[in-house]
Order: sequence, then C-alpha cells, then structure tokens
Amino acid sequence: MSLPTVTDDDPDGDWTTPGVFRCAPGVYRIPLPLPQDGLRAVNVYAIADADGWTLVDSGWAIDESRDLLGKALAALGSGFGDVRRFLITHAHRDHYTLASILRREYGARVLLGAGEKPNLDIIASPDRAEREPERTRLLRCGAVDIVEEIGRSGPWPRPVPEEWEAPDEWIADRAAIAVGDQSGTRTLTAVETPGHTRGHLVFTDAENELFFAGDHVLPRITPSIGLQPTIVDSPLGQFLDSLRLVRSLPDAGLLPAHGAIGGRVHARVDELLAHHDVRLAQSRDAVVAGAPTAQDVARVLRWTRREHRFDDMDLFNRMLAVLETGAHLDVLADRGDLVRSETVDPASGAMIATYTA
Repeated sequence: MSLPTVTDDDPDGDWTTPGVFRCAPGVYRIPLPLPQDGLRAVNVYAIADADGWTLVDSGWAIDESRDLLGKALAALGSGFGDVRRFLITHAHRDHYTLASILRREYGARVLLGAGEKPNLDIIASPDRAEREPERTRLLRCGAVDIVEEIGRSGPWPRPVPEEWEAPDEWIADRAAIAVGDQSGTRTLTAVETPGHTRGHLVFTDAENELFFAGDHVLPRITPSIGLQPTIVDSPLGQFLDSLRLVRSLPDAGLLPAHGAIGGRVHARVDELLAHHDVRLAQSRDAVVAGAPTAQDVARVLRWTRREHRFDDMDLFNRMLAVLETGAHLDVLADRGDLVRSETVDPASGAMIATYTA
C-alpha cells in the first residue's frame, strides 16, 4: 500500500489533507476524514511513548478513517498493535468510536474523562432512542417545527454498541499522565473543560508548551455547546468558565481537533470570549425587539462566518443554532439581564421557555 510521507506541519496548508505531520518533537498530527460533515476532518495526535504510541483522540469508526490511520502509523514504522492507549477528549463519535473498536482487536487502553460517564451510559443504553433529551430541549426552545421535522425524517440511528463501550479508565481532573520514549518523558495534565460536553478534557504539556485542545478551543470556529445526550444546567456558562480557566493556565501552542495548528491558546481564548460577549448582546437585543423564544431569536441572528440565515440552513444546523441560542439566553437570564418564564404550550403540551427584558 502507498504510505504517506512524514513531513513538518504547515499551519498555512490545508489542514484536512491526509498525511502524517510533525508538529513538535515526538508529536505527529494525523487528520482523518469526516464524510458528509461540515467539520471535514478530525485531528488525531500521535505521541511517541516508551514502547509504542499514545494517541489523543481516535477518529470515527468508519473504514476510510481506519485505513488512513493504519497507513499513518505504518509511515511511522508502527501499526495498530503499537498503540498503547487512547486519551479521549470527549464522547463524540469522531473522537471516541474508532478507539473502542481498535481496543477490541488490539488491546490498547482507552481513557476518558470521568465527567463523560453519564453521557456514555445513555449513548450505550439499549433504549437510547426512547430517551432522547434533544426533543425536550428543542421544545423548551420553542422549536416545535424542528421536532416535527425530525419525527418525519424517521427514527434516529441506534448507536453501535461496540463503538461505545466503557473506557478502561476514567480520568480525573488534573490527573498527570506520563508519556515518553528514549528521547525523554513528558507529562500530560488532564484538565476538565466542560461546555462542549459535560466531561470534556484538554491535555496540557506545560514543559513543551503544547495544548491538546479537543473541541474546547478551535482556531477558526466556535464549538457547539452542550450537544450531548444528558441535560446540564447552563452549558454555555460552563464553557465560558472553562475558557477563563484555560486563560489562567500558562500559554501554549494550540493543537486543535479541527483546524490547523500554529496559533496560541491565550489569543484564541480571548477571541472566543469576545465572540460570545457579542452574541450575548445580540441575543438580548433580539429579545428586547420582541423575540420571545430561543428559536425566535435564532431566526433574527446570522450563523457561521458566512452569515447564513437561520431558515437557509439544514435541519441539523438549525437544531444546533436553536440549542446554542437557548444556552445564550439562559446565561443572560442567570445574570439577571433577562427574565425567563416557562409555560406549557397548549398545542404541543411542551414546556417552553420565554424571555423578556
């Protein structure tokens, strides 16, 4: 088979191009594809370990990703059997599922943040389809039409159990993980950064100024907030607190799950905090102008860097937009900038949150 060439990473290149890219001594970025997904790819990071490799995240359990990961490891003179462990930042399919499959076949250990256990328990539950909290959250946001559209699209696919098996170890906040080869040992510190999911972790290598960010800090986009099977209070509030926590840590080079390397963590965190300040102000202005529910506000706002109108987006992205808007409105209500009320919608019987200034 044709193997990729190991090259130095180019922050100005197309970060989704398949290959093996050296981003620091003993650390390699391996982008794996996400077909039919706007994110396009996910970065897996291979770190040289004493007798093999530690991988940060794993990719989606599809044939194309598995094949490319196998070729990347071969280019490094190794194979799946040389992967000793996976450090998973959070329980989304593009980060977790391939690790679960490869562990079954090759015995690598899978480690995941302890805060993700409630999410994984629901994902792996055999009656998951009957316990979707997304419907409750969307109805609370006033998105009755989106819930109806989801219903017309048919049942959501059931997770494959083998892809969502429990990890070998639940990682605690601030756990120190030693990784190293003959050239020396590095210590990765796991830091809980809830928001994108309730148990999201980043891994910091303070000595070498490296920050394995998962989806918490992304260089070009803002991560979705609270896209998970459990309901938590104020996921955006958690996310903003996590950004401030990261800002208090020593600065480091950003190694994101989606996007090019090359930036610095503190600078990007400042941009993300400023973005959400603007979004909070826009959301409040929309309520003042008469938009009472999260979906009403989402229709007023523009979305993505391309400034899409809400009604021009596909179903999945409209769902994300409504949930994110609801998260912003709840932060405003928690701060006392808006008043939140919850009433039963007579047509659907759902509890809907409305907001006033």
